[in-house]
Amino acid sequence: MKKNKQLVLMLLGASIIGSATTLMATTAMESAGVKMDNFIPAVVSHTTGNSGSVTQVTRLTEHNTDFTVVAENTINTVVSITSYATPRQQQYWGGDDFFDPFDFFFGPGNGQRRQQRQQQSQPSEPKPMGSGSGVIISADGYIVTNNHVIDGAEKLEVTLNDNSTYNATVIGTDPNTDIALIKINAKGLTPIKFGNSDAVKVGEWALAVGNPFGFNSTVTAGIISAKGRGVSESSKMGIKSFIQHDAAVNPGNSGGALVNTSGELIGINTMIYSQTGNYSGCSFAVPSNIVKKVVDDIKQYGTVQRAVLGIQYQELNSERAKEHNITATNEGIYVAKVNDRSAAKEAGIEEGDVIVKLNGANVKNSGEMQEQMNKLRPGDRVEMSYYRNNKLHTTTVTFKNDAGSTKLTRSSDFTSLGCAFTELTEKDKKDMSISQGVKVVGVKAGKFKRAGVKDGFIITDINNAPVNSQEDVENIYNQIMRAQDSDKVMFITGFYPTGRKVYYAVDLSDADDE
Repeated sequence: MKKNKQLVLMLLGASIIGSATTLMATTAMESAGVKMDNFIPAVVSHTTGNSGSVTQVTRLTEHNTDFTVVAENTINTVVSITSYATPRQQQYWGGDDFFDPFDFFFGPGNGQRRQQRQQQSQPSEPKPMGSGSGVIISADGYIVTNNHVIDGAEKLEVTLNDNSTYNATVIGTDPNTDIALIKINAKGLTPIKFGNSDAVKVGEWALAVGNPFGFNSTVTAGIISAKGRGVSESSKMGIKSFIQHDAAVNPGNSGGALVNTSGELIGINTMIYSQTGNYSGCSFAVPSNIVKKVVDDIKQYGTVQRAVLGIQYQELNSERAKEHNITATNEGIYVAKVNDRSAAKEAGIEEGDVIVKLNGANVKNSGEMQEQMNKLRPGDRVEMSYYRNNKLHTTTVTFKNDAGSTKLTRSSDFTSLGCAFTELTEKDKKDMSISQGVKVVGVKAGKFKRAGVKDGFIITDINNAPVNSQEDVENIYNQIMRAQDSDKVMFITGFYPTGRKVYYAVDLSDADDE
């Protein structure tokens, strides 16, 4: 009996000493900055077996949701962008109750489906027409944002987190992915670190950082809801591979950062889905891997390089698989047609094949297919796996551009036309019996000379738009170059001083400049 009491006292003493040691160690670790797991009530389960009743206790830990460090590090990489333009017309709402997501970010009247009426007004100074966000990606002032944030702006003003302001220059835009690259004249800025959007998993925490309603440096949190998400077939934007998340975004967040819990950029917040105009839990961001490729292309080539496979396709589902007797898979890209002289044709792809993997990544739907395509350039060689007659095959594809070659294209500017344009005086117009026109002068090596245009030619309109100045010609040129059409041509109407009327088609593509 005495021995039993001594044993109990020894065990009790050891327990007290052990608890005190653990408490001292925990206190020391926490004072050193080490975060300890928080206990959640244990899950207890009872099972009965041949050897008797067994009680199993599972210890759960609470996930650390303290984002203070990430937020503090990220807000200095996100800027506010205000766009200015000269008011020229009054805008008003019509009877259409369809909600445009761009209207949500910029306010009524700034979306794709706005209605407008012309109102006579005197020219005035540029005024703020909208605001958004941007993300610093280099210490010397390069900033990435959405194209719709800066589209149509005559002046861009960037405000940093320390309230310093700069005028910004547009380096390049890509309406297809709604990404734009701008630059401010500054040094020593805090750039964000790019993360790998391919590694993002559904259910992970994510933070949206931007300037909603003009409230600078606002941070909201949510989780990744889906990847490779398409939004609307009617959308004019080409991208259908968004990261969907539920961090709150509002007007002014557009162009801001979506970051992971390490503070790495995993997307650029672009739009929301809502039937009311209010945030409803569905936010969409362009994946960072696509953003980085677009930015790199703009920096290096002046335009985005796009790989073209050359097929028409449909997403495979169970009904389509049954219709075409496909049993090997119920998901993938069903090839409905293969274009002649295309990359797919040369790789041996045939109608009825089902593409399931591209460049090492599974492709279950059009969003995932497009996400992989957006990372490639003409001339890239990658492996592609597909099913044919329910058997898996692999081939190597060499991608082409939209002109059917493997060459990389470079953006040209207005000077590539190789001439200048002088305005006509009112007397000149009266003598020629015209109400509009510019004279071509100083023709040298360039696109106009290759098209056959000579000095003295009078241009009256380009692509059915009247021209009266060099600025008019340059604006039309820029519109053509920004358009997503593969055929970039100036159709020119005019005449020579002799009275001979001539029509010219000036090819603005760069194939003939190589």
